[in-house]
Parts: sequence; structure tokens; C-alpha cells
Amino acid sequence: MHRLWLIFAQAVTVTVATLFVIQTLKPEWLASRPVANPVQPAAVATQQADPAGNARSKVASYADAAQSALPAVVHIFTSQEVRRHPFINDPVFRHFFGDRFGPDSQRQSGLGSGVVVSADGLLLTNNHVVESADEIEVAFHDGRKTKAKLVGADPESDLAILKIVSDKPLTPITFAAAESLRIGDVVLAIGNPFGVGQTVTSGIVSALGRSHLGINTFENFIQTDAAINPGNSGGALVDSNGHLVGINTAIYSQSGGSMGIGFAIPVSLAKSVMEQIIKTGAVTRGWIGVEVQDMTAELAESFGIKQGQGALIAGVMRGSPADKAGIKPGDVLLAVAGKPVRDAQVMLDLIAALTPGESARFGLSREGKPLEVAVAIGRRPKPPR
Repeated sequence: MHRLWLIFAQAVTVTVATLFVIQTLKPEWLASRPVANPVQPAAVATQQADPAGNARSKVASYADAAQSALPAVVHIFTSQEVRRHPFINDPVFRHFFGDRFGPDSQRQSGLGSGVVVSADGLLLTNNHVVESADEIEVAFHDGRKTKAKLVGADPESDLAILKIVSDKPLTPITFAAAESLRIGDVVLAIGNPFGVGQTVTSGIVSALGRSHLGINTFENFIQTDAAINPGNSGGALVDSNGHLVGINTAIYSQSGGSMGIGFAIPVSLAKSVMEQIIKTGAVTRGWIGVEVQDMTAELAESFGIKQGQGALIAGVMRGSPADKAGIKPGDVLLAVAGKPVRDAQVMLDLIAALTPGESARFGLSREGKPLEVAVAIGRRPKPPR
């Protein structure tokens, strides 16, 4: 019995040793052997490309939005003749200075961007892109070029409308729904920065309703960190569907390049200005002829007004609608046509939105007492050029 046990133990030992050697040196010999209750390997997350080379897993991309908007964004090249010196042709001036100033005039060029907004050739851009230009040329993303004419401009909102004639059908951009934009939404800025060619940059909406920047008279900017550089002005700011949400206008920069703070005119304002220019050739705004200033904490306390409420009437133009209605310097304007006035900019916007020729009720505070007057709204004068 003892001998049988030794034989069994030796056989098991040899078998185990043989299996160990085979497993170590030739594991493929054992691959076809069935294994009871096999251990399943842990799942590994991988991206598997299809035959076209595209990842099967969903990857965030804005290519469709860009491709939708790109055909509607154009490059704008302008030139104008500028006189070098007002006395360049004066014989006495030339006697002393000769021809060191060169020709009496030279041509200056500029560049920017624009957006096709109608199939019949209307374009939106910034007024500062085409202001004072003698010649305007538009280049499409496919290389086509054509001349453009100025239909009308609104310097106070920095918007302008151009007209072009194209030998091929135009693809106008789609306008996003008004007030659809939210802080944090992804946006794409499309334009021609530094003249390098059509470029798309991405970012998010950093803020809405930016004003008091001193850029335009009427300000209601979209702030974005999408890179906007010189040459982007007048180009499109689009959402993740490729729909127009704003016209790129300005940047905050200490170097001349993008620092992540760009501003665009919202599409609601751009559309309103465009429709007025197309209909009448100009933008009509309400006006009452007053000079105002914001209420500081000290002023609010002295006038008995809550801080962040009202605008102080600092001056009234003689013969203006405000003067005829009895508004006086020192009054605090609290409401325009039932809408509260928070500061001077809000007051300007509210009055500008009124229709000239109509009457509106203005809520005031005079010497701490409430007062309401009816004002016949006038037409805002054109800004000096």
C-alpha cells in the first residue's frame, strides 16, 4: 500500500511539472482545451474606427455648424484716398518744404468681414469697416470677388448694409431666434483675421448685455472668449447650429490681438437696424434733448433715490421736446413709458426705442416729490461726422 501511494504521488508530481512546463513554454497547446467557468476579462473602453477612418464613438465637433455658415461669410477689402497735407499744393509751403511729403494724396486700404443676409445680395457688416471707403470689394470663401455698394449705415450702433451682385446663387445665413442665446452656450467666430483667410474660432458666451464700454452710442454686446482679431470685424458669430447670433465688432486687448474678451452686436439689434435701413435708408430713433448722468451713491442719497435707480437730468436743450414738456436740470428721470430707468444708458435706449411724433409719459422726481409729464418725442439728430 505504501508503495502504491508513492507511485501515485510521483505520477501527480510529474504531471503537474509537465503541465507547468507546457503552460510556460507552449501555452498555445492548451488554448483549445475547454475551461469550466472561464473568467471573463474586464471590459476595456476603446474607440474603434470605421473603414472611412471616423471614430464610432460620438466626438464633439462643430464641423456641420461651420460648414453651414462659411459660405455666407465674406471678406471685405476697402480703399480710400487720403490727402497727405492740407497745404501740400500751396506754393509758399512747397518753397520751404519742397516735395519731402511726396504726392498730395495716397490710398489707404482696410480689411474686415461681412455676412450675406439675403439671397438678393444684401450684406451686414460693421460701419467702421466701410466708413469713408471709396471702393469696397467682397471676396467669397471660394475665391470669387465682386464690387459692393453701401446701402446705408448707422454709426451709433456701428452697423452697415452693403449690396452686391453675384453671378452665382448666394447662400444667406440663417438668423437665430431672438433672445435664444444663454451664458455658457458654445459659439463660433468666423471672419478674416489679419487677412490670413477665412478662419473659424470657438468659445462660449461669457456674458450678455454688456454696455458702458464706450465703443458705440448704443451698446448691448455679447461677450465671448472665441478669438476675435483685427479683420474679424463685421464677421459672423454663430451658435452650434451655424445660426447667426451676432456681428463681431470689437475686442479688449492690450497687445492688438485676442485676449479672450471679444464683443459682438446681438442679432436682434442688427436685424432691427438692417430692416430700418432697407426700408427708409436710415435708422430713426426717439430723442428729447437732455443731457444725463448716472446716479452715484452720494447723488442718490442727496436726492432721496435708491442707488441703482434713475438718471439725473444734468442739462436740457432749449426748445427741445424735454424743454417744452417742462423737464428741468436737477430732475431725476425714473421711468420712460412705464419702464424703469436704472441708469443713463438704459434711459438712452428706452427713449431711442420710442417713435418720433408720438407722446410718452415720463416719470420724474423733483425735489424729492414724484412727477409725471407727457413728452412729444422728437427725432434723434444724425451724429456729426
